[in-house]
Amino acid sequence: MTPLDYEYLRKLLKERSGLDLSADKQYLVESRLLPLARRSNLNGIPELVQRMKGGAELLTSEVVEAMTTNETFFFRDKIPFDHLKDAVLPALARARAARRSLRIWCAASSTGQEPYSIAMLLKEMSALFGGWRIEIIATDLSQAVLEKSKAGLFSQFEVQRGLPIQLLVKYFVQKGELWQLNADIRSMVQHRQLNLLQDISHLGTFDVIFCRNVLIYFDQQTKASIFGKVARMLEPDGVLALGAAESVVGITNLFRPYPDRRGLYQPSTAPVARAGAAVHVLKAVASAAR
Repeated sequence: MTPLDYEYLRKLLKERSGLDLSADKQYLVESRLLPLARRSNLNGIPELVQRMKGGAELLTSEVVEAMTTNETFFFRDKIPFDHLKDAVLPALARARAARRSLRIWCAASSTGQEPYSIAMLLKEMSALFGGWRIEIIATDLSQAVLEKSKAGLFSQFEVQRGLPIQLLVKYFVQKGELWQLNADIRSMVQHRQLNLLQDISHLGTFDVIFCRNVLIYFDQQTKASIFGKVARMLEPDGVLALGAAESVVGITNLFRPYPDRRGLYQPSTAPVARAGAAVHVLKAVASAAR
C-alpha cells in the first residue's frame, strides 16, 4: 500500500465512520483489508483503492465494515454489569414503578454479546421487572454483525468468553458446534443499523445508554458531538456507561460521574432530587460502594 493509498483510506474512514487512524496504523489497515481484497479477487489494496475511487460503493461499504468491526464478548469487563445489577436497575425500578417500562440502548453493539448480556441480566431480575415493557435497542454501523447478532448463534470460543456457565445452560441450546440463545432472550433485543455521525434522535430517549469501547476511535471533536447527541437522548435521571478507557473529562460538561462508580455518568443538569429518581440512583450507588 502506498502512502497515498493510506491517506485516501484514512480520510474516507474518518468521513464515513468517524474512525480516526493515526499515521502509524497502516499495519491495521493491511491486516483487515487484504483478506477483503482477496475475497474480491483483487490484487491487493492498491487495486481495491482504485475500485473505490471509481465509484464501487458496495466495496466501499465493505471496507468501512471491515475496519469498524470491533471485539466484543459477554459481560465484557464485568464491572459495568455489576453496577447495572446492584445499583442502577434497582433504583430505576423504583423510579419507573408507575410507568413500568424501561428503554436501554447499546451503541456499537457488534455481534450482540453486550445487549444479550443485559437481556439475560434483566431476565435474572424478573422479580423486579416481571410484566414490565422492556426495550433493548442494539445498533451498529455494520449490517453484517447485526445479522449475526439477530441469529443469536455463537461459537464455543465466544460463549466461553465472559459467559457464566449457569447462564449458558439456562439460556442457550447447542446446535452442532454452535450455541443459540433461546428465543425469549433474542426477542428482548431490537436491531437497527446506525451511524453515530448522523442524526440519531429518531431512536427516542433512554433510561440507560451503553456506549462502550467505541469513542476511543474518534477524535475529540467527534467525541464531543456524539456526547451532545447522547445527552439529548438520555432521561434526566438516566445512566450513561462508557468503556474503561473512556471518559467525559476534558471533552464535555454535559455529564457528571457517579460517585465511586467508574465508567457511569448522569446528566450534569439533572436536579439530584428530580422525582426522587436521581436520589434513588445515588443512594443505591453509595450503598453498593460501602
